[in-house]
Amino acid sequence: MPQTDPNHLLLIVTGASLRGEAADRPLAYPLAQEVAARLGPESPWKPLVISDVLYINDKRLARQPAISVGGPGVNHLSALLFQELPSVVTIDNVLTIQMDIELTDLRCCLWGMNHEQTVEAVNLFLKRGYLDRFLEGVTQKSP
Repeated sequence: MPQTDPNHLLLIVTGASLRGEAADRPLAYPLAQEVAARLGPESPWKPLVISDVLYINDKRLARQPAISVGGPGVNHLSALLFQELPSVVTIDNVLTIQMDIELTDLRCCLWGMNHEQTVEAVNLFLKRGYLDRFLEGVTQKSP
C-alpha cells in the first residue's frame, strides 16, 4: 500500500469470524475499489479493508469514517452500530442499511440475513446514492 495519511483512511470493516472472512471480506474489496473510484485519484482519502477486531482494538481507527459489512452475528462493529445508527433501508428479515443521513456520525452498516442479502444491501447502498452521500460527509471531514 502506498504511503497514506492514517487520518485519511476510510475503513471498510468485516468480521474476523469464519463467515466474515469467507463471505464478507471478498465483498468488501470491490466496495473499496468503488469507493476509491468515486473519490478519485487526487483525493487524500483512501479506503482500507480491515477486520472488526483491529477496528475495535485500535482507538485511532475508531475515529475514522467506516463502512461495516456483514451482520451483527459475524461482525462486532455491526453489532455495535446496530444499536447506534438509524436504518435508512430495512427490508424485514432480509437486509438493512444503517447510517446517519445527517452525516454527524461517519459510520454506516450494510448487512443481510445471509450472504446473498448482504450482497443486495451493498448493491442498494451503491445504487440508491447512499455511498455518494456518505462520501460527501467524509470529504468534508477535517482530520
